[in-house]
Amino acid sequence: MQWTDNCAEHLRRLHGEGFVEKDVVGAMQQLPVHPAMRRAFKDLKASKDPQVTTFCLSNSNEIYIKTILEHYNVTDVFDEVVTNPAQFNSNGLLELRRRVDPNGPQHSCKVGCSPNMCKGEELEAFMQRHGGWDQFDKVVYIGDGGNDLCPILRLRAQDVALVRMYRELSRRIEDTSNVHVSDLKCQIVSWGGAWEVEKYFKEQL
Repeated sequence: MQWTDNCAEHLRRLHGEGFVEKDVVGAMQQLPVHPAMRRAFKDLKASKDPQVTTFCLSNSNEIYIKTILEHYNVTDVFDEVVTNPAQFNSNGLLELRRRVDPNGPQHSCKVGCSPNMCKGEELEAFMQRHGGWDQFDKVVYIGDGGNDLCPILRLRAQDVALVRMYRELSRRIEDTSNVHVSDLKCQIVSWGGAWEVEKYFKEQL
């Protein structure tokens, strides 16, 4: 079963067992976010030099992301969030849907993005909404999932992909049989802990 559909099915099962909105929200509020990652983005957004535009591109969903950002008081760190739509119905069920409707036109990704979303196409669309690639001196993309390979293939030579070690994205990049990896133009910087992202932001941006 496709990942987003699988999550939606589990949410329906949990609801059938009595889990409602307060339970889902409470669970999200218990998820830890490393203080260094929060500092990294808050400090970056507070800086006037360089000017930055921040974009959260996620295979999660609107409710999870909104709940976590509000809980940690960091709702202002992202200028835009693109993810799967979700909302609670009147019975407290979190109804989760694919961003790309399975009954409508599908994305054309050849890199291996999940059917619910092509992150490469979403990144391209974001750039066009903000004036195109030429409006950005540098793009820094932070990722760890397999679906993050497609968007970093769109990055230019001056751009940077911060790739979390030992996760699916790093494995796909290291896979010598992956025909797409030779098309990477950006610089790859590996990281393992949130403090390394904070350090990179402070020293390189």
